[in-house]
Amino acid sequence: MHLFYTPNITSPQSHYQLSEEESKHCIRVLRLQKGDEVQLIDGRGGLYVSTIADDHPKRTLLEITSSIQEYQKRNHYLHIAVAPTKNIERLEWFLEKATEIGIDEISLIICQRSERKEAKTDRLDKIITAAVKQSLKAYHPVLNEPVSFSKFLSADFDGQKFIAHCEPGEKINLKSALKLQGSSLILIGPEGDFTPQEIDMALKNDYKAITLGESRLRTETAALEACFEVNFLNR
Repeated sequence: MHLFYTPNITSPQSHYQLSEEESKHCIRVLRLQKGDEVQLIDGRGGLYVSTIADDHPKRTLLEITSSIQEYQKRNHYLHIAVAPTKNIERLEWFLEKATEIGIDEISLIICQRSERKEAKTDRLDKIITAAVKQSLKAYHPVLNEPVSFSKFLSADFDGQKFIAHCEPGEKINLKSALKLQGSSLILIGPEGDFTPQEIDMALKNDYKAITLGESRLRTETAALEACFEVNFLNR
């Protein structure tokens, strides 16, 4: 079954016209024809089954035959704030795999030891969209623009807050600290880790220090480990 990301679709709706780009992909690339069945996802939990009513290569018209709301809705909310990696491909890998596993929101934080100070979120968001379609997710994770670490800490978050770091000090395991079926936010630092000052700032803002194991992990690996662990514990 072919899947298209259609964030502007509404429910209930009997027909939907694909964008020119998606129409070309549908008819010219996939070579689908009138009467063929396709699925649509809106990124907000809606999954729609539709049939091609008009196979025009620039304005393909679909007839919606059924829909499901809150499709495969998860029982928790996960927000990971991660420092962009110097090699942007490593961040792209994390976004792809975290989307496949299950994540709701990603923030890019610029820390004192960050080697990368900016990131093109338009391109990164397309990678998330591709992963959403590949893994048949009806929810599209939110990707926020890069902000400074201190500015991010000042934002409100209604849920548990954690910071994963490698500095000495008292730390707890996610397994023992995480409240299941709730909202959680986890901070993952840059390649050189958070500075002691940043860790202290986070702790003063009600973040709890956690460990992700004995190994020293790369930034993108640590972020994915946190994503996997939260999803696994909430099963």
